[in-house]
Amino acid sequence: MTSSSAPSRKALSKIACNRLQKELTEWQVNPPTGFRHKVNDNLQKWKIDVTGAPGMLYENETYQLQVEFPVNYPMEAPQAFFVPPGPLHPHIYSNGHICLDILYDSWSPAMTVSSVCISILSMLSSSPAKERPADNDRYVKNCKNGRSPKETRWWFHDDKV
Repeated sequence: MTSSSAPSRKALSKIACNRLQKELTEWQVNPPTGFRHKVNDNLQKWKIDVTGAPGMLYENETYQLQVEFPVNYPMEAPQAFFVPPGPLHPHIYSNGHICLDILYDSWSPAMTVSSVCISILSMLSSSPAKERPADNDRYVKNCKNGRSPKETRWWFHDDKV
């Protein structure tokens, strides 16, 4: 019988549970600047407030990031996306999906939730303009029915933003 809180999710492996407990403890002691974990009782799904860095385009703007961990985390990347409305950014779609290589092809088990958050904040901080990706409408239309960003075949071609 599956848990009523996550009927479609499998339970985390022991390795994933131990790793996430450790990351959560480290986060509580030393959270990354600009991020606040919203405490809940679901270790497999974190909600994190992201506040734009001082002096940057998104300064003092706060967005909610949701991070969901697969059964075999950290061997597999977490799924991270902004709960709409996310920031207007050339690599963030209006459905909250983030085009960032470390969330997909460049993931390493050595990475942590904190390192993912720092990468996302760096991506936000380096943006020259608040705008959606050029293919936003087409992409979002193709992601209907709750399609995961992990099902996308991303093309990482812009390392400036």
